[in-house]
This record gives sequence, C-alpha cells and structure tokens, in this order.
Amino acid sequence: MNLETEKPKALSVSQLCEQIYRSLEESFPDVWVEGEISNCRLYPSGHTYLTLKDENSQVSAVLFRGAASGIKFKPEDGLKVLVRGRVSVYTKRGDLQLVISHMEPREKGGLQLAFEQLKAKLEKEGLFDPLKKKPIPRYPQKLGVITSLQGAAIRDILNILSRRWPELEILILPVQVQGDASAPEIAKAVEDFNLHFPETDVLLVGRGGGSLEDLWAFNEEIVARAIFASKIPVISCVGHEIDFTIADFVADLRAPTPSAAAEMSVPDLKSVRQEIDSQKQSLIRSIQHMLEVFEQRLKSLSSHPFLKSPHRMIEEFMRRLDETRELLSRAIAAKIELLSQSLALQSGRLDALSPLKVLSRGYSVARSWPSLKILRSPQDVKAHDIIQLTLHQGEIFCEVTKNDKRI
Repeated sequence: MNLETEKPKALSVSQLCEQIYRSLEESFPDVWVEGEISNCRLYPSGHTYLTLKDENSQVSAVLFRGAASGIKFKPEDGLKVLVRGRVSVYTKRGDLQLVISHMEPREKGGLQLAFEQLKAKLEKEGLFDPLKKKPIPRYPQKLGVITSLQGAAIRDILNILSRRWPELEILILPVQVQGDASAPEIAKAVEDFNLHFPETDVLLVGRGGGSLEDLWAFNEEIVARAIFASKIPVISCVGHEIDFTIADFVADLRAPTPSAAAEMSVPDLKSVRQEIDSQKQSLIRSIQHMLEVFEQRLKSLSSHPFLKSPHRMIEEFMRRLDETRELLSRAIAAKIELLSQSLALQSGRLDALSPLKVLSRGYSVARSWPSLKILRSPQDVKAHDIIQLTLHQGEIFCEVTKNDKRI
C-alpha cells in the first residue's frame, strides 16, 4: 500500500467535535449520576456551572436556567446530589459536560433543604428580628384575610370572627394557596392591602393543613419579603400546629391554625363586656370607699374646737401675736443698744488715731506746693521753694530761704 498516494481523509477539529457530540448524545441521552458539587458558579444569565466529583474522578456539568427553575433548593459547594441529564460536548472547546435536567439532594429532601437554606439567609438579613415585629392592635376595626375561598379555613375564620367581634369589618382578597402561581398571588395581595387599604388594622395570611409541597407557597422568598415589608401587622396561619413555614418566622405573630389566628386577632365581645362590668363594679366600690373616708374625715373636722368656737381660736391667735410682737421689740432694742455701744467704742479709737488730734498738740504737716507732696526731710526742698503748712486750725504758705540739709 502506498501511503503517499492513499492518505485517509482528515477531519477538521469542528467535525471531530461534532461527531463526538452526536455519539455522546445518542449513547447517553438520559443518565443518573451521583456526586459532590464543587466550583459551583451562578451566572447573570441564570445558568449554573459546576463540577460533579467523587473520590477518583470529576466531570463538568451545567444546569441551565429553564431546568433550574424547577429546583427549589440552591446548589452549593460540598452538597451531595443525585442528578439526571444527558452527556454532551461543548463543541467550541471540545469539553465533555453533563447537561442536568433534574437535581435532588442525597442526604435530605430537596424541599427541606430549600427551606433550611432560605431560613438561614433571611435570618441573617434580620427578617426574623423580634425587635422589628409590629404589635397586634387589641381592638381592631378592620381586618384583612388573604387565603383561598375554597376549603374550611376561610369558613372557620369568618365564623369565629363574627361570633367573637360582630362589629368587625372584614376584607378578603382571595388567592391561590397551592401551585406555582400561588406565591406571587399571595405576595401581591399583601402589597395590595398596604397600597389600597392601608387603614386595615391587621392581616391574616394562611391556609389549612397539607403536605410540605401543599404549603410550599408560604416558604417562598417573595412571600416572606412581602410580609416583612408590610406596614400592616401580619398574623400567619398556615397548616396545623406542627407545621412551620418561612412566613411564620417573618410574620409579626404566628398562629398555629387559621381558627387560632381568628381568635388571636380579635377579643371576645362577651369577655370584654364582662371585663367592663367587673371594672365598673370595682370603680363603684372604690368611689363608695372614698365617700366613707371623706364622711369620717368630715365628722372628725366637725368636732374640732375651731369649728365649734372660731372666735376663741382667733382671740388665742391674737394674744400669741401680741406676745410675739413684744418679744420681737425687746430683742430689737437690745440689739440696737449693743450696736450703739460698739459704735461709740470704735469712734473713740478712731478719734484717738486722727491726724487732726495730733495737730491740736502743736504739730503741723508740711507739703510742697503745688504738688502737695508730703515733705519728710530737708532733701525734699531747695531754696525759694514754696511749702504749705497744715496746722490744727488753717494753713500757711512759706518760702524756703535757707535749706540746711543736715540731719
């Protein structure tokens, strides 16, 4: 055979990848694969790219947006899953990949895992914070109900509300409470109440019992965020007492059943009337007791001497006032006498120290003229200076004719 003349026809890279693609698509159109997720990446397109691995091997995989919409939980690294899909090739790069159409967790149910993931996410964001929960009004005038018109829940709610609080105004926005369209309807109903009926005092949101799948609308993130954003207080009432949903954690108050929610949202008129009657009787007894106390005080005051002989009390008061006035006058006179004696003593001392007293004994005070500076030695003046002499009686002016500066 001459290889130079009989070369086989070569395939292009694209042709090779295309043949591999067709071969794999035909050979592995539907397979189930178990493995652990790693390198999980969600793209803005909604597609999720990941790697499935076990102890010895790994394979690239993709979960396109259309298939992802049917999966309630969030794929994440470390999660062991069972997936269904087809083996294919990304012909642009020749990469082998598993195109996933279905995924479920291996260690727990998909819905339970989705519940736990969303619960952890919203709790971290603070949607369950007790400090952010609004109080439920004690005496509501207008109440809103968001539930299905089918089933026993709405009938139970209306029967209990009409029996306990007959004058209550009730508004109902019927919604689907099961199925793919139910969560958006419930969320929109909560928003509509806040937008169109903001005067509503409290909202009841829920449904009767069922399986986890039946109650799933109340585990959807869209419903949780609508309840959290509601300015109207919300009471959740989903399923039976043992059922817990995400809506229960976000709501301002959780009721174990729709019937319990109706009882918790309004008081019992009969009990309120009994309470009013009880408070009325208590108030009457308090008033009667106060009147008895005032009567005893009045009797006690009526026997007081002042009320019996008021003129004697006034005379006694006037006598005490006169005695007090006399005592005060004596005290003031004694104080004045004491101060006068002290003043005379101090005046005598000041008079003895007075410069005028000294001048009366023949002394004088010499000052330079016109500065009136007191002269204390001959050095303070010179010949022809004018000096002023202050005597006991009057002043004289002298001219210095000779200054003997000897001391």
